[in-house]
Amino acid sequence: MSSSYLQSYVVPTTVRLENISDAKNVTSSSLQTRSARIPLPAAFKARKSSTNHSYGRSQSKTRAESTINDVATKTESAAKDFDFKEYMLEKGAAVEAALDKSIVQQFPDSVHESMRYSLMAGGKRIRPILCIAAYELFQQGDLDPVLPTACAMEMLHTMSLIHDDLPCMDNDDYRRGKLTNHKVYGEQVAILAGDGMLTRAFEYIARETDTTKVDPLRVLQVISLVGKCVGSEGLVGGQIVDIEMEGAGGAATLETLEYIHHHKTAALLEASVVSGACLGGASADELERLTRYSRSIGLGFQVIDDILDCTKSSEELGKTAGKDIAMGKTTYPSLLGLEESKRIAQELIDGAKEELSVFPPEKAAPLLALADFICSRQN
Repeated sequence: MSSSYLQSYVVPTTVRLENISDAKNVTSSSLQTRSARIPLPAAFKARKSSTNHSYGRSQSKTRAESTINDVATKTESAAKDFDFKEYMLEKGAAVEAALDKSIVQQFPDSVHESMRYSLMAGGKRIRPILCIAAYELFQQGDLDPVLPTACAMEMLHTMSLIHDDLPCMDNDDYRRGKLTNHKVYGEQVAILAGDGMLTRAFEYIARETDTTKVDPLRVLQVISLVGKCVGSEGLVGGQIVDIEMEGAGGAATLETLEYIHHHKTAALLEASVVSGACLGGASADELERLTRYSRSIGLGFQVIDDILDCTKSSEELGKTAGKDIAMGKTTYPSLLGLEESKRIAQELIDGAKEELSVFPPEKAAPLLALADFICSRQN
């Protein structure tokens, strides 16, 4: 891959607020697409327990397994021999083993123990598995070239959860059915654990990716992409607008909500998919198509999250339910109602799957099934 190729493919940010201080008054005229070459998906336009430190964890695992079974049935038509349940178990086990080796217990003990506490706390591992599935669109067999980046995606996701749960942010006590990091280790250690996870992610991609198997220029592109997706034009940007929109009520707009969700949540899902595809050898056109796929599932993921927050219990979610309403946050259900939110989520997932129609069904089957899984999840 040449340096001119790197310049020709720039992963764009969907929308950008011209003045973040005016977030509460933003309208569609103050939003712009970062790239005309990649249009927005169509749908873009359209009580916790006080003592049990691991409440809901076994129930959440059971529900996740049930959803995987349901999705596995739906995916049979896409690839007759594809077993989604087996795929999730196999890739999940590979990810867990790699994550366990990625951050080891060492001095200083407190920060590394804190990092491992949250990183190894379970979860669906959707981001690393998306990364692997996108890689496998183009390369089969050896996962060594993609596993470091897949692990980095989970590190970055975990960092965002640690920081998001802090008292100065969402102030939550439970995550993944366990006490949040700062409730166990204190705020100072939790902040530093998140910082350590953030920097380790980039180090891990650069150090552990075997450049005898992957073009070093593609590794550089991945590092650049991931940095953008978690920085001020990605996750950080979405988080700050989310904070500034708390209590906005009637002043909130659908465009602002889409900005928050795309940047705070979808950007990292996009980085996962596009990074995996890039490492697998995808062309510029294929990367653009997968960018559209990942944006659609990313926004769909957060719409479903909004729905679950107001329809499920803390025990079912493995985290505190009803937080969005309590904090005065604008959500899809609060703006559009539950039924319209469900319709939008399904439209986004359908649009995402359509982007995969050009790929061989047997190779696209995992990404197709993961799109359905995101829409069907119950926690």
